[in-house]
Amino acid sequence: MTDVVLFHHVQGLTDGVRAFADQLAEGGRTVHTPDLFDGETPASLEEGMAFAQSIDDDVVRERVDAALSGLPPELVFAGISFGIMEAQRLAQTRPGARGALLYEGCLPITGEWAFGPWPDGVPVQIHGKDDDAIFAHEGDVEAARGIVDTVGPDLAELFLYPGNTHLFLDSTLPTYDAEATALAVQRSRALLDRVG
Repeated sequence: MTDVVLFHHVQGLTDGVRAFADQLAEGGRTVHTPDLFDGETPASLEEGMAFAQSIDDDVVRERVDAALSGLPPELVFAGISFGIMEAQRLAQTRPGARGALLYEGCLPITGEWAFGPWPDGVPVQIHGKDDDAIFAHEGDVEAARGIVDTVGPDLAELFLYPGNTHLFLDSTLPTYDAEATALAVQRSRALLDRVG
């Protein structure tokens, strides 16, 4: 089975992120959870954003490279919010990428923030709350729709869940939504089953 690399959100590699990874891994799949914050788990979304901005991009890239060292090229890349930046970059640019799972964030495939076109044959799912101030109201959902429109529904899927909370997949945070998380896991496993 294809391994998954899951990048955490701005509050770090929490127990909730690990628990979400364990749910994706059920059935024998391996999900790697690199710690891009070197053990730091900021107490709030705002503190996490400030902490993420304080880390040099080169340091983050070195930590990503170290996490991927020794892994096969055939990987599914996943990310939660802040983590989608690395997940999407790798899914779009790393040879051998088998798929992408983008949770609560999405970058466009054209324009200033883009990594380039979406690669042929690489499936992607994007998941987020339909009234989340960050995902739904700062351009991410439009970027997700742009990917679906460009890549087509056979490879690209956008799933919207009711509500306005951000970081709904992390069971250690007050924004956790168990029902939406269960559905996101079910849908994500369907993509993982398709790619092998």
